Amino acid sequence: MNVKRAVFAAAALLLVPAAQVFAQAGGAAPAPAQKVGILNVRQAVFSTAEGKQALAELQSQFAPRTNEMDALRKQMDDIQGRLRAGDRTLSDDEKARLTRQGEALARQAQRKQTEFEEDAQAAQGEVFERIARKMDDVMGRYARENNYTLVIDVSSQNVVVFAAPQTDITQDIVKLFDQAFPVRAGTAPAGAPAQPGTPRPPAKQPPAQKPPQQ
Repeated sequence: MNVKRAVFAAAALLLVPAAQVFAQAGGAAPAPAQKVGILNVRQAVFSTAEGKQALAELQSQFAPRTNEMDALRKQMDDIQGRLRAGDRTLSDDEKARLTRQGEALARQAQRKQTEFEEDAQAAQGEVFERIARKMDDVMGRYARENNYTLVIDVSSQNVVVFAAPQTDITQDIVKLFDQAFPVRAGTAPAGAPAQPGTPRPPAKQPPAQKPPQQ
């Protein structure tokens, strides 16, 4: 939800009591109580059994690339260690060669990490969209059956300054989604992360140290 939509929703809430007072002043029957719910869609999507399973599959899918980048990091660590250990024993030519090698590895690692993060975020986005489309039907049915007139998604913009705990329907939606779309027996991964996240990239590595000036 963007800020403009949030402001519009807040304005609509402020108008509800005024409309009720106006109706009562005219002798009309009081309007039914207005129920407002708070839903963290992103948290709900990746807290479902299907969402946890999808994240575990992404972790497995991207594991070879993570291992490849870890290997690059180890090579850079080895070069830096050789440069430090050979500060007084290595020739200038050997120091320069190792430095060039380390810098080339650092550029390669940076490129691969950027590609990794872009691909991982795109893959996670596809998972989110697929599950969110199905969750929209679950949320709509829940809202109708429980007389909610407004449900605010707080996952993209933190625009709600206060919400009573009982207005948060996120876990209710997760339970209903799992009931409506159960994963096949034996396929739900044990211990899968409950919170959204992308496959783990390796830690960013600084470029190889340059040899000290003689």
